[in-house]
Amino acid sequence: MAFLKRLLRALPLLLISPFLMLLSAAALAISDLLSGAVRKREDGVPTSGDAARTSACATRAASAVIPNWNGKDLLAKYLPSVIQAFAANPANEIIVVDNGSTDGSAEYVRTAFPQIKLLALESNLGFGGGSNAGFRAAKNSVVVLLNSDMRVAPDFLAPLLEGFSDPKVFAVSCQIFFSDPAKLREETGLTQCWWEDGGLRVRHRIDPAVTDLFPCAYGGGGSCAFDREKFLELGGFDSVFEPFYLEDADLGYMAWKRGWKVLYQPRSVVFHEHRGTIGKRFREEYIQDVLKKNYLLFCWKNIHEWRRLTGHLCFAWGGAIVGVIFGDFPLRPNLTAIWRAFRQLPQAVRARRRARRLARITDTEAFLRPLGGYYRDRFDVLPMAGEKPLRVLFVSPYPICPPVHGGGVFMYQTLREMSKLGEVHVVELLDYAHQADANLELREFCASAEWLVRPSGRPRDMGSLDPYAVREVANPDLEWLIHRQLYQKRIDVLQLEYTNMSQYRGDFRRIATALFEHDVYFQSISRGFGHQITAIAEIKARIEYLRALRYELRALPWFDQVQVCTPANRDFLLSFGPKLHLRAGLRAGIDTSRYQFQPLGREPLTMLFVGSFRHDPNRVAVDWFVREVLPHILKSQPAAKLVIAGSDPPPPHAYADHAANLEMLGYVEDVRDPLARYSIFVCPILSGSGVRVKLLEAFAAGIPVVSTSVGAEGLTSEDGALCAIADDPADFAARALELLSDPQAAAQMAMRARADVEVNWDMAAITRKLVEGYREIVDAKRTVTSPSRGPS
Repeated sequence: MAFLKRLLRALPLLLISPFLMLLSAAALAISDLLSGAVRKREDGVPTSGDAARTSACATRAASAVIPNWNGKDLLAKYLPSVIQAFAANPANEIIVVDNGSTDGSAEYVRTAFPQIKLLALESNLGFGGGSNAGFRAAKNSVVVLLNSDMRVAPDFLAPLLEGFSDPKVFAVSCQIFFSDPAKLREETGLTQCWWEDGGLRVRHRIDPAVTDLFPCAYGGGGSCAFDREKFLELGGFDSVFEPFYLEDADLGYMAWKRGWKVLYQPRSVVFHEHRGTIGKRFREEYIQDVLKKNYLLFCWKNIHEWRRLTGHLCFAWGGAIVGVIFGDFPLRPNLTAIWRAFRQLPQAVRARRRARRLARITDTEAFLRPLGGYYRDRFDVLPMAGEKPLRVLFVSPYPICPPVHGGGVFMYQTLREMSKLGEVHVVELLDYAHQADANLELREFCASAEWLVRPSGRPRDMGSLDPYAVREVANPDLEWLIHRQLYQKRIDVLQLEYTNMSQYRGDFRRIATALFEHDVYFQSISRGFGHQITAIAEIKARIEYLRALRYELRALPWFDQVQVCTPANRDFLLSFGPKLHLRAGLRAGIDTSRYQFQPLGREPLTMLFVGSFRHDPNRVAVDWFVREVLPHILKSQPAAKLVIAGSDPPPPHAYADHAANLEMLGYVEDVRDPLARYSIFVCPILSGSGVRVKLLEAFAAGIPVVSTSVGAEGLTSEDGALCAIADDPADFAARALELLSDPQAAAQMAMRARADVEVNWDMAAITRKLVEGYREIVDAKRTVTSPSRGPS
């Protein structure tokens, strides 16, 4: 019944909505054709607002503009705080713009605050219109726009003016609090915007780590300082968004597209005391319709890339149809919003023409620049690599401490060595909050270490073309943290670990980007074909392979350097076509000094497997060994025992037939203890790619190894040279029995393996080469580009 009611109510608009969208698209397209292609130039080209002028920091003077409509009680309560904050400089001024109030506001201001300039309008021009009138009347080059219900801190003005020492700054936003700490901070001043599902998305972030000037998407209309000249050049608040919402986001976006900057100043504190004015005067349904209408109009005015605009038009109409079927949803356009926007189409077309004339950079670039990393890359003056120690941001999707899994060992020991050669900052995802304690160790030798706890649950978007592994670590908070660190720590090199982190690579011109492929992901998946435990798992693996192949080959060319474990991995990737001109480096290694070499004196008839069972190749390997290899061994040595060390082991009943010969250690604090104890190390890996860290650790510790050829890939292919190699279950069992029965021969092989690791896999030497490569890339990028040139 609810669906039928929605359908009948929406039927007229439902029938005409396709024509409304087609007419809107045609009008926007014709407008673009008539106005001609936008001449794009980099932000370094002067605009009228960049002309030489006396900066606000030089004069320390500002004008406050406070729009008011029937807010006499609010003025009485909060205006004194503004007067106090502006009293330090006689050149400051305060302007109250009265929007035709009927509650005596204008007369009250004249009587109670004669020192304040009153601009009394005959009719209500709304927040935007009243604000624009105040800007035109202001005498100072910086105008602080405040809501009438805003209380300001006594010292809020000076930090706000600091941002205007840069002539490219358009606006500086205050930090917003509520006096009642129990209220949810829906607005903070630290704004962010992005493009998603064919539309604009905006939010305010709470980030206590941002303590000084920081880029943001836009300044809140009632708590922000503006460069008056630039504000008027953009046309002020656009009446297309009346009666309320998105005027400030529109203005901020236009400023970024003009090549200017919008900043957030957390040291300038204001308190929003009287929330909910709009909600008290308008019905919620009407508010939502206006908001959705304005999101449409924002795109029709400001989005000039037709790839985005076409997607927007399709999503908007499709979202409206979905709303008829399933009900309305926040941010999803509805038919009423489409109709309201269409009625303003002529006004939107005029606004679009003006926005196109003012734009100096593309939409894509405008969405990037407010993010910390891109802001640093586009605007900061960056030194050449040799002028100071490199600053590296090292990002991992998994906990690094304690280094109990293969990737953790590589990362931990790389960080140990890299911290001796430069300034290293770490960002990582943790699985559980309690893991933070172990990772505090990173702060002992790294310049900083920050982490987020991975959200629980499985990622959505089952129909996505992106691999599951990529969606698993897709996290907007992680992206924000990476960009915050890039900006605040003045990073030169962004080092990402594992293929799934390549989504955070960025399109940087002067910051170097590098990716370590711990394994070639799609190759690793393909090697697991035929080894999955169930048919469903096999199907999922093949789908993931196709996704990974597409994703990985598209992502890798974006990096300045792709690090791999072995020359074989590098050659494999380069075989996939000319687009993969990778500046590849080798990065697998360990610090052998951390492992006590003990080839003899081990517990007899014991075999050790090490690996986390969250990693599919480890799970498949143990299953194959226990079911296919172990029975052959037990026929000759019934007392032989397999010891399994690693987190998330299978339950005991999984291998009940061999329970007497299995010991599950689970997670171990230090893998060096079992490596020093048991007779031989088994590596029955059937899938995966890269170098097995577990083998390097085994070689360094002196435990003899039996491995499959896949497990030993990149280390050796010769049976008996550094380890025994076999791929058939019976052969694998035979090699294991040989080592168990002849400890002296096993020890000789272990000695050769240790010597090879010391010569070819030394982490200190590998990391020195890695940092040298960083320096070459940074110098090459910064020689070619500068903040004032490069594509937009």
